[in-house]
Amino acid sequence: MSEQDRPVYFDYAATTPVDPRVVEAMLPYYTSHYGNPNSMYALGREAYKALEDARERVAAAIGASNANEIVFTGSGTEADNAALLGIMARMRKDRKHVIVSAFEHHAVLEPARALAKQGFEVTHVQPNIDGLISVEALRDVLRDDTALVSVMHGNNEIGSVQPIKELAVAAHARGALIHTDAAQTLGKIPFDTGELGVDAASFSGHKIYAPKGVGAMYLKKGTPFEPFIKGGGQEFGKRSGTQNVAGAVAFATALEIMQDDMRVESPRLEALRDRLVRGVLDNIENTVLTADAPQKLPNIVSLLIKGVEGEAMLLQLDGKGIAVSTGSACSSGSLAASHVLLSIGCPPEIAHGSLRLSFGRYSTDQDVDRFLEVFPPIVARLREMSPVYTKMFGVGTS
Repeated sequence: MSEQDRPVYFDYAATTPVDPRVVEAMLPYYTSHYGNPNSMYALGREAYKALEDARERVAAAIGASNANEIVFTGSGTEADNAALLGIMARMRKDRKHVIVSAFEHHAVLEPARALAKQGFEVTHVQPNIDGLISVEALRDVLRDDTALVSVMHGNNEIGSVQPIKELAVAAHARGALIHTDAAQTLGKIPFDTGELGVDAASFSGHKIYAPKGVGAMYLKKGTPFEPFIKGGGQEFGKRSGTQNVAGAVAFATALEIMQDDMRVESPRLEALRDRLVRGVLDNIENTVLTADAPQKLPNIVSLLIKGVEGEAMLLQLDGKGIAVSTGSACSSGSLAASHVLLSIGCPPEIAHGSLRLSFGRYSTDQDVDRFLEVFPPIVARLREMSPVYTKMFGVGTS
């Protein structure tokens, strides 16, 4: 396959390929070391040792004080649900208030909605135009009966990184706990639970080159928690079900590779991201960079191409062998404007023209060159056919 024909993948924030080194590490636990880690015979003890070794490796990587603070789950979504629902199920009865950021992933927004149906009061704290939840904004909505604050570490759509350490201090000052969804930041920027001061955190394996179907939850010792998956009492009674040993080994291996590579890989991805952004902004008029926060992930960029539908651009790029997303991949089946973009003040008619590009381990300069070659003609062609663009700017070409 020629370089021109090679598929270009710019959707690493949606999922990553499994690293061959991760596959190699996990394969024995599907074949020769297949025992149930809860069984007492040799095969089971062997699996249990691998599971606990993976737990210790993850705990060390994220700065947990004890390996028992790591609970393996089936996904990042499960970890988010478990954190919100499990913590609130054990909170004091006079603590009935929950705060979540307005641009959380649906894995946090939906359990928050479920809590509201149970009688808890839920407040959505708004980010500013740069995509940041400020300490002042959080303090304005904190109350004496606030039980839990959940603010994602890095936004999955616009890449802004939140001041979690400062938000945690503000939450704790009012007696509230704090949870963060760190699915997009783990392995890409430093993440230390002790440094950040969080009480709970959620992670996803398939965002760090491990397979789909494994996640993890950090639950600080002493944090109140009621498991919503009940059964045999595995994972210290916090998540019943026979553990996915291969998945846990894969998660730990993938995370260690990410952290070993971070110092070199993050600047490389940042350079690719910035070169693509410059190429788009310099060559396509009426295009803006979304939420240019001072702290942002090195691998995610959101662009607004005015007067063109995001879905149309996605499909045209797909026809050229280039994979991107429009808004968040998890909600791409909906024609509604991105709730993330709306939360930072983007008008709906502009938000419909969003593209998210995310870079990863196998992204190259040639990929960026290919995108910059094919994308401007696609936008020009779509704008020629767009009554929306004509209405906005009085012309049909860029």
